[in-house]
Amino acid sequence: MGYIRLGQSSSTLSGGEAQRVKLASFLGKGKKLGQQFFIFDEPTTGLHFHDIKKLLKSFNALIENGHTIVVIEHNIDVIKCADWLIDVGKEGGNKGGDLIFQGSPEDIINCKQSVTGQFLKQKLKHLTAKL
Repeated sequence: MGYIRLGQSSSTLSGGEAQRVKLASFLGKGKKLGQQFFIFDEPTTGLHFHDIKKLLKSFNALIENGHTIVVIEHNIDVIKCADWLIDVGKEGGNKGGDLIFQGSPEDIINCKQSVTGQFLKQKLKHLTAKL
C-alpha cells in the first residue's frame, strides 16, 4: 500500500484498502485493546499474491495477539490456510444460503456437495505434484 499518501482521506479508499488500513492500526496497538473479533469481507480483492502472503502474516499476528478473525473469502490460497471453514451455497442469491460444510480444509475436500472443496482438492493435488 505504498501508493497511499499520508493524510489521504479515507473516503477515497476502496473497501479492501480501508480494511487493510484498519488492520494495520490494530497490529500497531498489539495486545493493548484486549481480545477483539474481526470480520474481513473479501480482503484479497485486488491484491497481488505477494501482498496476500503479507495479509496472511498480518492475520496470524492478530491471532497470536489473542484476537479472533472471520474471513469471508473466495481465494483458495487463503481458504487453505484456515483453521475452520464454513461453506455456504451452493449457489448465490435465492439459490444459496444452505450450509454445505463446516470443518477443516483437510476434510472439505471429501465433501462432494462443496464446490469450494473440489477447487481446494485440485489446488492441493497440484501442490503435492510439485513436491
